Amino acid sequence: MESRDVIDIVNVLQSSGIEVWLDGGWGVDALLGEQTRAHKDVDIILRVDDAATAISLLGESGFELVDGCPTSNFVLRDRVGREVDVHPVRFDEEGNGLYRMQNGEDWVYPAAGFQGKGTVGDREVRCLTPEAQMLCHTGYEPSDKDFREMRLLRQRFGVELPAGCRNDPRCAA
Repeated sequence: MESRDVIDIVNVLQSSGIEVWLDGGWGVDALLGEQTRAHKDVDIILRVDDAATAISLLGESGFELVDGCPTSNFVLRDRVGREVDVHPVRFDEEGNGLYRMQNGEDWVYPAAGFQGKGTVGDREVRCLTPEAQMLCHTGYEPSDKDFREMRLLRQRFGVELPAGCRNDPRCAA
């Protein structure tokens, strides 16, 4: 997934009025304003109510639903293997994004986390804030790329590391 692919996907969705936030690796790179590694996919957050429209719009660009369902996490893939990993949310009255995980539990993206702005190529994009990105690196066993992203977020933005990572040498700068 190249930067131009990410921009194309964001443009297709936003041109139809769908709000999109980058998450994951591209979300971190957008915050940093540069691509720091190769990406196999792009993680996006959008409203549950926009999921079916997003599937249809990206279908016109050659993407098909290959995993999941529109009310929870779902993955779209095209013929060349580019993937869009979608995390649909419902916003509560305080602006928190409620994401229904496949296990039936809700992950809560804090309202303030949707205020992030970043850059992919020369395009300004919405993304999760550094604090929300760091929060998204919790609740599972991080990989080497996750540790690297946490180090970069801490170095650039001074974001505190998750408690389980603070003494881990893989998080050291």
